[in-house]
Amino acid sequence: MIKNNLVKSILNFLIILFLVIHAEGKNKSDLLTKIKNGIDSGRIVYKLTEPEEVKILLGAPQKETERKSGGMLMLELEYPNMSILFGKMRNDPAPFTIREVFFQSKKIDIGEGNKVVLRNNDDLRKIDKFQGFQNISLSRLDLRDKIELINSMTFDTLTEWPSEDKLPVGFNPAKLLREAKNPGLGIRSLHEKGIDGSGVGIAIIDQPLLLGHEEYTSRIIRYDATGLDGFSPQMHGSPVASIAVGKNIGVAPGASLTYFAVPMWESDNSSYINALRSIFELNKNLPAKEKIRVVSISTGMFAYFPNFDEWKEVLNHAEKLGILVVTCDQAVLNYGMLSLIPGEDPDKVQSYKPGKYVSEDDLIRVPGANKTLASHRGDDVYMYVRKGGMSWGTPYIAGLAALAHQVDPEINPKNIIKYLIQTATQTESGPVVNPKEFIKIVKNKK
Repeated sequence: MIKNNLVKSILNFLIILFLVIHAEGKNKSDLLTKIKNGIDSGRIVYKLTEPEEVKILLGAPQKETERKSGGMLMLELEYPNMSILFGKMRNDPAPFTIREVFFQSKKIDIGEGNKVVLRNNDDLRKIDKFQGFQNISLSRLDLRDKIELINSMTFDTLTEWPSEDKLPVGFNPAKLLREAKNPGLGIRSLHEKGIDGSGVGIAIIDQPLLLGHEEYTSRIIRYDATGLDGFSPQMHGSPVASIAVGKNIGVAPGASLTYFAVPMWESDNSSYINALRSIFELNKNLPAKEKIRVVSISTGMFAYFPNFDEWKEVLNHAEKLGILVVTCDQAVLNYGMLSLIPGEDPDKVQSYKPGKYVSEDDLIRVPGANKTLASHRGDDVYMYVRKGGMSWGTPYIAGLAALAHQVDPEINPKNIIKYLIQTATQTESGPVVNPKEFIKIVKNKK
């Protein structure tokens, strides 16, 4: 009797265990089916679907976690065998939207590689101002009353716009992209006189670069991405390279470019220290016309990163070797950014107003907003940037330094900074850099 009861108990346990496992497996399978159906029906759309929409589709998650990731906030919803990631830019009103879905640790395609097609005007609120309308289709929308929003959004040559009758009167994105390639403030007139940075080497230390972009590919003579095998081109490198040496956009289109790709997302000075030391070694064996005279690094957080004392040592050594290192560090050079008034002549100083990143202590200000730059999205893709961060000022100043080195190969790095400040034009928009007067004083002091 006892034996029979034991057998029955074991059988009942096994049946219950089977039902539980079957139910769990079915639940997991149901989740995957629901996600795939959501993708097929257009309910799950990369950068458009919000967390509450997923909860309605799948139910409440087992766990919900929010964390910081660089300049973004990430939200993770965890379900059995499934993880769903949402992202939003910090300090931006756009909501969390779906970025990645993993099932049993395998990534599910939700259209990350595709152009984002906005379905209606409500989707506009989901687009952050950092990426703006880049690689986005707006063709289904009516934007006639959205000029204020449009004027705050970066866009690119991949942006699909509605027909002209659905756009604000007078808004011409193709014209803006074309005219804003001009580096401005008379720089092209210097190029016409042969002052274009020829015979001068510029080094950029930045994120992995799209090597084939038509703006700068012919200027690259050296590319070092040691330790970053497998990393795709990042958004930061193409703009800074095009500002420095771009054939249409660049301040010094005749200069040669040595590029060091580094993990800028890591909070450490080591990558910049090692790259500068590599430059010191390179210069020992390079002929005079190929030596690197200027280094552009579009960050300024050095004092907050480890190995700051070592960073200051290599910076001092660079100066002794006659190399100007331009960064966003305001302790080295207080500069601010200018915003071109859309549609105005980039060569006229009155066409600029103070940009987002300015201070009363700025010694010079340089163009950076409402400007066309190379994009990492393709070899012939350009973007029209609205905000003009400090990152765009560094290669602009580095390009001017390259022009100075062409005119006077023996110029002292300290004098480059001094002359830039000394020749700035005092305007209602602050002390605006004056490239023609800067080169004139470099020639006179030679």
